[in-house]
Amino acid sequence: MTKALASPVRVAIVGAGYFGRFHYDAWSRMPEVELVGMSVRAVEKAADVAAEYGAPGAPLPVFANPAEMATAVRPDIVDITAPPEAHLDIIRAVAPHAPYIICQKPFAGSTQGARQAIAHVAEHGGRIAVHEDIRFQPWNEEAKRLIEGGAVGELYQITFRLRPGDGQGPSAYLDRQPYFQQMPRFLVHETAVHWIDTFRFFMGEASGVFARLAKLNPVIAGEDAGVIYFDFEGGRRGVFDGNRLSDHIAENRRRTLGEMWIEGADGTLRLDGDGRIWLRRFGANQEVEHVFEWRDHLFGGDCVYRCNRAIMLDWLAARASPMEAGSYIRNQVIEDAIYESAESGRYVSV
Repeated sequence: MTKALASPVRVAIVGAGYFGRFHYDAWSRMPEVELVGMSVRAVEKAADVAAEYGAPGAPLPVFANPAEMATAVRPDIVDITAPPEAHLDIIRAVAPHAPYIICQKPFAGSTQGARQAIAHVAEHGGRIAVHEDIRFQPWNEEAKRLIEGGAVGELYQITFRLRPGDGQGPSAYLDRQPYFQQMPRFLVHETAVHWIDTFRFFMGEASGVFARLAKLNPVIAGEDAGVIYFDFEGGRRGVFDGNRLSDHIAENRRRTLGEMWIEGADGTLRLDGDGRIWLRRFGANQEVEHVFEWRDHLFGGDCVYRCNRAIMLDWLAARASPMEAGSYIRNQVIEDAIYESAESGRYVSV
């Protein structure tokens, strides 16, 4: 049985790359948390992170081996921010020593890897959740609240147009996450999976998909554009229209990564590229901005903080988190169906 999680929560982190830095920042701002260690492949390159997030005059202990880190510092939570191909080995290494694990997506690299990871953690009586932060972006949480409050009436359809504009030319993605260029499955596996999860957050369970995918930039290995149609319970529909080479109107095009429309019997919610939500009542020709508060910090309205904190608070309260891996894996099953549809040219039930 997993030991009860109690404050102060001892957290150790694996990885310190572009996105991993957001995790250090997030945990460091939680009063219930004590950062106790970090594991990175290149120990000599971690000194600045260790110094920034350790205590004054006492940098975080740095380890090259995740198992050594977990054995030495005995964390309550290990937060894995390493690339997906490393997830399964890291989970196997730390599960005997850490009762709670949070792992970045794409979780364990594949559905098969995810199942193996879940089984391995269960063997050691632990719990594992997936860091899926897009549903925790403040505009998505606010849109969910508005939907549940009846702002659009009966929900018909959600459309998201992904347009970050970061995928053109031979240097695409190299400044932040260069391994993107080598991923054989890219747009859906790395990016659209966020909106598979977010659409489920809004609309419930998916029942089938149809997809057309394409590679527009010849320097990358995987697909970088495509349209995915979803059927959801109750006759609701979703459309994900992604193109990483095109952009959209936004002060910061990585804030929302695109634009969204939520349509219902009584009106439409529109998310713009600046994180603003607009409401147009059915039959009206004017939109009205729905003003709400959120913090513009680092990535996506501080969604890394919001996601990790939500998971931790559920565990502190001895509740199941909606991000538990056993539930999250459904996103990966849907992802597999999308690739099957794109390869076969037919609709695939899930």
